[in-house]
Amino acid sequence: MGRTDRIAEPWGTRTPYGRGEQWPVRVDTYLADGLAPEQVDRWVQSAAVLHSNGDGLDIAVKDGRIVGVRGRAGDRVNHGRVDPKDLFGWQANASPDRLTRPLVREGGKLVETDWDTAMDRVVARTRELMEEQGPSSIGFYTTGQLFLEEYYTLTLVARGGLGTNHLDGNTRLCTATAAEALKESFACDGQPGSYTDIDHADTIALFGHNMAETQVVLWSRVLDRLAGPNPPAVVCVDPRPTPVARAATVHLAPRPGTNVALMNGLLHEIIGNGWVDQDYIDRHVVGFEELRKRVGDYPPERVATICGVPAEQIREAARILGTAERLLSTVLQGFYQSHQATAAAVQVNNIHLVRGMLGRPGCGLLQMNGQPTAQNTRECGANGDMPGFRNWENDAHMADLARVWNLDPLHIPHYTPPTHAMQMFRYAEEGSIRMLWVSGTNPAVSLPELSRIRSVLAQDRLFLVVQDAFLTETAQLADVVLPAAIWGEKTGTFTNVDRTVHLSEKAIEPPGEARSDLEIFCDYARRLDLRDKDGGPLVPWSDPEAAFEGWKECSRGRPCDYTGITYDKLRGGSGVQWPCNDEHPDGTERLYADGKFWSAPDYCESYGRDQVTGAPVEETEYRALNPEGKAVLKAAEYLPPHEMPSREYPFLLTTGRTLYQFHTRTKTARAPQLRDAAPEVWVEISERDAADHGVGEGDLVEITTARGSVRARARISGIRDEVLFLPFHYGYWDTGAGHEPDGTGRAANELTITDWDPVSKQPIFKTAAAHLRRVEAATAPAPAPTTTASAPVAAGAVPPTRGGSAAEVQEEMSATFPGGAR
Repeated sequence: MGRTDRIAEPWGTRTPYGRGEQWPVRVDTYLADGLAPEQVDRWVQSAAVLHSNGDGLDIAVKDGRIVGVRGRAGDRVNHGRVDPKDLFGWQANASPDRLTRPLVREGGKLVETDWDTAMDRVVARTRELMEEQGPSSIGFYTTGQLFLEEYYTLTLVARGGLGTNHLDGNTRLCTATAAEALKESFACDGQPGSYTDIDHADTIALFGHNMAETQVVLWSRVLDRLAGPNPPAVVCVDPRPTPVARAATVHLAPRPGTNVALMNGLLHEIIGNGWVDQDYIDRHVVGFEELRKRVGDYPPERVATICGVPAEQIREAARILGTAERLLSTVLQGFYQSHQATAAAVQVNNIHLVRGMLGRPGCGLLQMNGQPTAQNTRECGANGDMPGFRNWENDAHMADLARVWNLDPLHIPHYTPPTHAMQMFRYAEEGSIRMLWVSGTNPAVSLPELSRIRSVLAQDRLFLVVQDAFLTETAQLADVVLPAAIWGEKTGTFTNVDRTVHLSEKAIEPPGEARSDLEIFCDYARRLDLRDKDGGPLVPWSDPEAAFEGWKECSRGRPCDYTGITYDKLRGGSGVQWPCNDEHPDGTERLYADGKFWSAPDYCESYGRDQVTGAPVEETEYRALNPEGKAVLKAAEYLPPHEMPSREYPFLLTTGRTLYQFHTRTKTARAPQLRDAAPEVWVEISERDAADHGVGEGDLVEITTARGSVRARARISGIRDEVLFLPFHYGYWDTGAGHEPDGTGRAANELTITDWDPVSKQPIFKTAAAHLRRVEAATAPAPAPTTTASAPVAAGAVPPTRGGSAAEVQEEMSATFPGGAR
């Protein structure tokens, strides 16, 4: 047992293990106020909420308040480890600026009121718009951080009750491409792999995925394999020198926006050298000849010119991928938020399909999520899909959904694809959406081209409802603000990237009059008197477990089948991977074993889309292409980004995350350890570019695009030349310090473009042409962490990032995994 500064050492102490062995247990515990574990009144089961890994943990409660957390030793996901964001982020629950009463706008100002007054305004405006303009005048924009039960209730209310097609989540910004890439290749959402594939893989490839900062505990698992016998080879694709890149066997650093060309070059070598499983292709895959022809146009020399990556590096990476015996690949925002997002992510799927690397230990594919419950948003139909991975184009699927909801199928909108978030905001801008309900997200910081988004949200004709725990930048523009309970203050389930379902129990009461999102949605349905076709209440439940049981019926027989899961089954032990049903009572570790896919035309979630235009593939075309329900190889031509560098804007700007903050810092900025580790925005610039522009470490610079300007301190890092990086977390209010900014822009999304991938409709945050200007000399180094991808080139000149005694975490090691489960 020891104590570690988990700001200085985010991944904690190493517990090495070898291929095929169990990952050893290391239980991380952090308690405030000098408390010892035996002084805690009770420990309440939960899971991590500030990233998508889904780490099992317990909440420490004393005197009715949260005082810390510890990892769950027996959980299959984390074996006791906890991410720094979760070790310290729970302090936001007790922040003095929590919303405790509803707010309504009076005379241009938000004032406190009671729930009846606030909800009466929301219901009255709903009824007015339904009568005057119909359901298409109302939109709902939610998050990736609520519970499954809350998403499902929201979907039932919005799609089944009001009949609006306008329902999406901020998962559109982080995980829409994951879902769409899986649907393109397998005709259905659902991650094929399992985290346990790290234990068996001899090669791990990370495509645009800075796992070390976005899934800290999962990277700890990789680090422990690298520290043990027979370590895996690591291939990293990222323009920045991330911790993943520093640990990689081969690091490919392409120009932003050229991922499709790079992937085609890798496939050119894999196919050209015969590193394919032809028998698997013949039995389980369609589209191979088209793919072979397309990638034939991308030899390494051509790709090197497009991507700015040496041809020999491309060949070496392809050799490692092509000769691996057990390959695990992960993909995240470096692909999803970039140009040709879906086409690039699909090429990763193609590598696994031509190599037959699916459904076996170590042969995994994880199109990662960015948020803790993004998978639930997709499953429940709150993100632009239909519940239970039903196909909106399949009348039988929609009739089955109508049966579950006891509605006429025509009442559920499916005449066109569900509206995606970027289109919803355009409709609001144009005036056809007149009421927008935002729950658990902060689009005034997270969406692209923020000057435009602020003007949309501030329109007098738009009735804006915001449901949140804090007065965020978005809430400040609202007509009604509803105070919401957050993690630890309510009960529900959420599902992580590898389909593991966890139960999070209520540990404490929410502050003041704050209510859970489930209570708010149920109250809205009751006040509107929403009914099914027999006159019964459309939403028949009022508590989380009853809502979960309702969801189970909706999932029955679908790929994401939860019918074998109960709250009692989730209590006390580990999470359970769906599908879990009579056939798989203990859950399912990996999908698509023996080439069995969910892609049959009558069962599949999607018929696919054109990779260039995004146009849906017709059912008849899909049936002709794939009558036997195989996996689909989809080729893609590289196309240049829509906005390229120029004389005026010579840099490519890319945005992203840092380990110590989450999204728009609504919670993490209220945890002192996390706030202090990355307190303010910075910009990363290469050593050569800094010298060319007369910029030194910590100098204040101004970054400008065609849409706006941001000022930030310069961090001279190992980022590739002609590329700038800004973390996107920092809004125009200083959430952590609690005061207004000084009037200069600091939100990265002031600069990003209003453009999106044609297939997934995910905004493009990774490619914008930018200009940089030095404003003033440094007074101190940039406020960027030294432990992460933002590490300075001149390491000795910058004080190392430390948390000190306030960030010390107890780590208890054990070689034994409780219960022997994996």
